[in-house]
Amino acid sequence: MQNFNRPTAKIIGTGSYVPEKVLTNQDLEKMVETSDEWIVTRTGMKERRIARPDEFTSDMGLEAAKKALEASKISPESLDLILFATLTPDYVFPSTACLIQSQLGAMKAAAVDVQAACTGYLYALAMAKAFIESGIYKNILIVASEKLSSIVNYQDRNTCVLFGDGASAAVISSEGQGFAIRDVSLGADGELAQLLILPAGGSRKPASRETVDCNLHYLQMEGKEVFKHAVRRMEFASKESIEKAGLKESEISWLVPHQANMRIIEALAKRFEVPMEKVFITIHKYGNTSASSLGIALDELIRQESTQKGDNILLTAFGAGLTWGASVLSYE
Repeated sequence: MQNFNRPTAKIIGTGSYVPEKVLTNQDLEKMVETSDEWIVTRTGMKERRIARPDEFTSDMGLEAAKKALEASKISPESLDLILFATLTPDYVFPSTACLIQSQLGAMKAAAVDVQAACTGYLYALAMAKAFIESGIYKNILIVASEKLSSIVNYQDRNTCVLFGDGASAAVISSEGQGFAIRDVSLGADGELAQLLILPAGGSRKPASRETVDCNLHYLQMEGKEVFKHAVRRMEFASKESIEKAGLKESEISWLVPHQANMRIIEALAKRFEVPMEKVFITIHKYGNTSASSLGIALDELIRQESTQKGDNILLTAFGAGLTWGASVLSYE
């Protein structure tokens, strides 16, 4: 008799990587008009990591992917699909996912990039869940990697203090033990696309002397407006995800938020009445690493804390697009 039981998508291994070079607040004081006190008070950031000139998005992603595969005990040959979340790809095309497929030797895997800015990890997680639970694929590798230093204007004090480089990865499978992906709630609002944008480099404004001279190949952000929307949208997605998972807010063991701003994180924690000791934070070490932010924090949480059966982890993020999302993971 045919079995119609739907498989459960689980994260069975995670990995992360950050470059060796550390860019401190004191370093930034020498580059722009700012101070350590100003940066810490407004963002919670003390350091961020910066990739070498010859170290690219795919290179960092590869290191994170290797660790995730090792943790999951899955070989590259067993992968069915690679989803690569990034807004700083090695090239516009070919996809960075195809580059890492070759580097890993995962030649049986399909490969595609996912671009949802800082929410990219969650969008990739939702896609992986759908592919696994529909029975199309059994083993999927998610990689999120960013070389934000390549698009940051280090003469703009409002943005250069915020961003760093890094990568994270996760193996999603229908088999094995790990964190079941209970629900993923996603959202977007393209009406607010201009709040956080890289103006040039696409078909609308191809590279030219004018775009270079006007610094249009660096990211631009309206920070106050982004802040206002971030807390509200992440709260909505988180409550929706908790409800769909059939849980109560009091049953959340850990809150792992996107590491964009300490004030945003604290405001979000208060709305869920989550004690700060149960909010996992990496922002002081790495700053905002966009799509890789959630995965780096999740990997460090799993490796540093004693997660156990019955634990529920709430992930939530917000980014350019505007995009946002949340997911509940339950350890089984």
